[in-house]
Amino acid sequence: MTIGDVAREAGVSRSTASYALSGKRSISPEVREKVEQAVRQLGYTPNAGARALATSQTKVIALLARFLDDEFAPAMLQYILGVTNEARELGYDTLLVSEEDGVSALKRISDSRMADGFVLLNVAERDDRLDILRAASQPGALVGLPAETAGVDVFDLDFEGAGRLMVDTLHDLGHRELVLVSQPEHVLERGGAYVWRLANAAADRAAELGVLLHPYFGSSTQPQIGRDLSAFLDAHPSATGLLLNNEAAAAALPSVLHERGLSSPHDLSVIGRYSDDFARTFSLPYSAIDSAAAELGRRAVEHLVSRIEGSTDAGTTVVDLIAPRIDDRGSIAAPPTQH
Repeated sequence: MTIGDVAREAGVSRSTASYALSGKRSISPEVREKVEQAVRQLGYTPNAGARALATSQTKVIALLARFLDDEFAPAMLQYILGVTNEARELGYDTLLVSEEDGVSALKRISDSRMADGFVLLNVAERDDRLDILRAASQPGALVGLPAETAGVDVFDLDFEGAGRLMVDTLHDLGHRELVLVSQPEHVLERGGAYVWRLANAAADRAAELGVLLHPYFGSSTQPQIGRDLSAFLDAHPSATGLLLNNEAAAAALPSVLHERGLSSPHDLSVIGRYSDDFARTFSLPYSAIDSAAAELGRRAVEHLVSRIEGSTDAGTTVVDLIAPRIDDRGSIAAPPTQH
């Protein structure tokens, strides 16, 4: 099936049919409707290679994501879905690039013009892909906050605000001793700034309020994270609140509490940090700050497409941090002594 077949079915010239589909020239609504009806009847799909040659656009967004052993894969998938769903809504396909050498992959795709723009996940504090992205002819958007944001559009959760909100919420209920479980320490060492952003803000806020906060790094895999959680709780039997910036810990906590004969919030108030979809997937009953994975993907793609299509000022960049909010699922209450 070709554009010529569509033109014949619609009773218009080949060029008119092409303009009606590409939007490159003004076409009357009546003619456009004839062409679109012909497309539907014939099941026509534009040839991507021909379209790229004619318009210099591929209608493809390259998504660079790293599946790392020290991060919880189901949590990463929430971000990927956010990007791919929004791209589809806006008429773009997604090229998922998961190779370990992100620098080479980004340069190869940029040089070959395989995609119209890039979305980067797993953004490190000093990400080695950013120099290549800044030099690329295609625009890009980051889901994650690097140390230097000049020349790039950034979308992330306000992790500092999240740390403060966690502590404030439990302090206001009367809690004075808390345990914080973060991602594995090597996530921080390789540039996972969101770990220290939340942990440092929580520690500072706890110190301001006179709350005793015990920070830990936990594993990202089972069964080790279950053993970690038990060890942390054993070390601080008087702690009445548990803060989780570790999705694997949240997924493991129900079985850990069951084994210890504890319930939340009766024995221990819990606040996590993960998406609503993640909570549903693992049937987690804990109140949590929504990591906004789908919303971050949506915002990043929406802004990227506006750059690709020339509707955003090329001279300005965006740093968009989503304000944290707690989805209350009933796992926070006054500490046991105040019931």
